[in-house]
Amino acid sequence: MRVDKFLKISRILKRRTISKELALHQRIKINDRIVKPSHEVKIGDILEVQYGSRILGVRILSIQEKVKKETAMEMYEVVFEKRLSLDEEDISC
Repeated sequence: MRVDKFLKISRILKRRTISKELALHQRIKINDRIVKPSHEVKIGDILEVQYGSRILGVRILSIQEKVKKETAMEMYEVVFEKRLSLDEEDISC
């Protein structure tokens, strides 16, 4: 499954267009590599998403085409969550 679609289906991000833009602005990493929106995710991958002043790191536990809102969090586990200070934040985006 594409990373932009995974972020939408797992409800980490609300819309697929947002995840696509984040990837195009080099704010999504899989296993410490910056990826494009079309990059395929696999079970066990560590996915990092930087949006706003926050970096969220999750491990992918399952990949499903359709999932209910209540069970979407079962697709991943949060590994870390960081808040960036103002001097660390990239304001160009």
